[in-house]
This record gives sequence, C-alpha cells and structure tokens, in this order.
Amino acid sequence: MATDTASDAGTASTNEPLHVDGQSQLDDIVAENEVVLTDFYADWCGPCQMLEPIVETLAAETDATVAKVDVDANQQLATAYGVRGVPTLVLFAGGEQVKEIVGLQAEDQLRTLIETYIE
Repeated sequence: MATDTASDAGTASTNEPLHVDGQSQLDDIVAENEVVLTDFYADWCGPCQMLEPIVETLAAETDATVAKVDVDANQQLATAYGVRGVPTLVLFAGGEQVKEIVGLQAEDQLRTLIETYIE
C-alpha cells in the first residue's frame, strides 16, 4: 500500500478507496468531500470484482473521493440508498446524491460523470 502520508488527511480526496462501515461514516465522507463516488458491492459479486480496479483507478486519478460499501456487512446502509443489486454506484456532489448507476460501468463513462461535478 501507499506509504505517502497526506498532510491534510480527512479533507483532501484520497488516492485509494475508503471502506465505509455505517451511515455516520458515509455521512462524514460525503460532508467532507465535494464529490464522492460510492461503490456498493459484495465480495461474491463477479461484476463488483471487475469494477474494483476501475474504482481504484478513479480514486487515484480523479479529484473524487471513492467510498466502498460492502452490502452484506452494511445491509441497512444499502437499504437506505435503495440498493437492490450490486454493483450500484452512487455519486454525491456538494453533499447531495446526484446519480445512481446499477451494474458494471466503463472507466471512461465514470470518469466523465465525475468530471461533470468537479468544480
């Protein structure tokens, strides 16, 4: 893993996905970051595994913060966002949910979507 320590950790977007455990943690991430791409996934889900390197790349190469939510460990959180299938990607901008995408997506489509909301 990266050994780089961010001088202003917590407010700057991170270069790798943040694993979320619970509503309050997700709320904090959304509140502290301008654009957050949240990946609702399950370990047993094939398309989720295919999406993982894409969201890791987006975390490293865009100004968005990427959060990952294991739907099996966080069923209430998944239900709160209406996640019925995985992978589901929920994009937050300015603290508001602006987009929900179900299923495997191409990296360039997601990158374009993120850049739409980056100021």
